[in-house]
Amino acid sequence: MPAHAPPPSDQSTAQLQALGEQIRARRKALRVSSTAAAEAAGMSRVTLHRIEKGEPSVAGGAWANAMVALGMTLLAKNTEDADVSSASPVDLTDWIPVRVRLADYPQLKALAWQVHGTDTLTPMEALGIYERNVRHLDTAAMSPEEQALLQALRTGLGGGASVGMSNV
Repeated sequence: MPAHAPPPSDQSTAQLQALGEQIRARRKALRVSSTAAAEAAGMSRVTLHRIEKGEPSVAGGAWANAMVALGMTLLAKNTEDADVSSASPVDLTDWIPVRVRLADYPQLKALAWQVHGTDTLTPMEALGIYERNVRHLDTAAMSPEEQALLQALRTGLGGGASVGMSNV
């Protein structure tokens, strides 16, 4: 008789839910249907939905297949190495956050003056605001982090780098 899986801890459940949200956000950002993504990953749409919800009972191989199908990789970190001073710098060149916090990107916040009732945007919303308002964008005032965000959004979501800011 097979052994029963141990119950997941609160921390592991939270981590799986966060990973599932990232997988779903990536699929949505790529504008891929759940059916197409599931077929590419070799699983049913229901299994993909369970992964996106963060269910711990889904096999690890299925999680990995879903990520590979969406062009993602899994990076494991040792929680004991959380000392920031000794940690090697993380390369965020092509990183797209699940939600873009306006407070973290001053130029985007200035361009998004008409957005009310939220402090965050989806990556598609952020890219749309950058692209629609490119003539008002002060590239000299952009931090390296904001420039990296804009470049990652354009690269990952297909933004129009031909709209003027080829140096960003």
